Amino acid sequence: MNLANHPCFNDKVRHLYGRVHLPVAPRCNVQCNFCNRKFDCVNESRPGVTSGILSPEQALEYLNQVLAIKKNTSVVGIAGPGDTFANAEGSLETLRLVREKYPDMILCVATNGLSLEPYAEQLADISVSHVSITVNSVDPKIGEKIYSWVRDGKRVLRAEEGAKVILDRQIASIRALKKNGVAVKINSIILPGINDHHMEDIARKMAGLNVDILNCIPYYPNEGANFTNLEEPSPEVVAKVRKAAGKHIQQMHHCTRCRADAAGLLGETPEAKIMETLTNCASKKTRTRKNNNRPYIAIATLEGILINLHLGEAYRLQIYGRQNGGRVRFLENRLTPEPGSGDDRWLQLAKTLKDCRALLVSGIGENPKKILVESGIQVYEIEGLIEDAVGRFFSGENINHLIKRETTGCKAACSGTGEGCG
Repeated sequence: MNLANHPCFNDKVRHLYGRVHLPVAPRCNVQCNFCNRKFDCVNESRPGVTSGILSPEQALEYLNQVLAIKKNTSVVGIAGPGDTFANAEGSLETLRLVREKYPDMILCVATNGLSLEPYAEQLADISVSHVSITVNSVDPKIGEKIYSWVRDGKRVLRAEEGAKVILDRQIASIRALKKNGVAVKINSIILPGINDHHMEDIARKMAGLNVDILNCIPYYPNEGANFTNLEEPSPEVVAKVRKAAGKHIQQMHHCTRCRADAAGLLGETPEAKIMETLTNCASKKTRTRKNNNRPYIAIATLEGILINLHLGEAYRLQIYGRQNGGRVRFLENRLTPEPGSGDDRWLQLAKTLKDCRALLVSGIGENPKKILVESGIQVYEIEGLIEDAVGRFFSGENINHLIKRETTGCKAACSGTGEGCG
């Protein structure tokens, strides 16, 4: 892997090496006033548009075919059409699949940075070497003019509150990426009358965070967006902005405002053959791949016989795997992280179980389950004998009969068991 062959980060190679974007991230957690995501508009070259949405398995098949056509492709990226980490599970699985099959390929993602920080170490583990984050303001009072809303978990934030949250998360994400040795590019959209006077402040702040390069991108009017009537900045305004920003941080001057399904050299017109390949792959049914590169499963158990412990109560997990002869056996105990650190506890547990394809528990909270699933670990809430469950799981048999059933009590004023009337 030659990291210098990234055409967006290195102007000298943009006529030699190309990139391919895999459109596996349709959902977005931020609504920008300049954005209108349309899935199919082949005549536009801008972020947020694609001619198809792919699953991770479809994306790998599409990549195989693109590389047969575009042999000078050096970078595989995820750039929407929504946000990479608003679709974290599918995005990370796609990156893992690509890294497994193409170990020398440069991996890159683009994001608004709102939900990136918890995944910084995972990106580094997969050897994602380049990340682009869109930062359009470092002042929430300016940011509130740019963002219509920001979805933080189940909360929808508006105005200055939303702008402050996304800025804080962006800064934390940049620091986490740099700590893990990832190159960071900042994309900043030049919005006349909104933030064009603010670009030097952004450049100064990003330089202080050791960002590698800043891309000041002229706004492109999007029909249907809140800023539809905002005019595109003139070449003179763009040049002035970049000159001022360039006093603080290296500038990218060769951006072509790539689509979410871009393929080939920067600025190259998409080939009809590649566009056809994308739509064909998007319509093809694919069989979900089992996570065979993770050979073990983890069990939450009180005494080592039954699956009978809630994850939050488990101070250790039992690990099971196959012997060379195929027999399933207990391998070891692994301690779970200490309580009290919030979601960091479950992110740490995901690292502890990175060689486990599944976790079997009697109960689990919504947050830890989400984090573990997004880390590639299947989570099953079941009850029964460990021996029965692990044997069936490793042999590929159905374990639905073991899934834990919630009892539904009636509301009658009696002293019954709460399990309904017979």
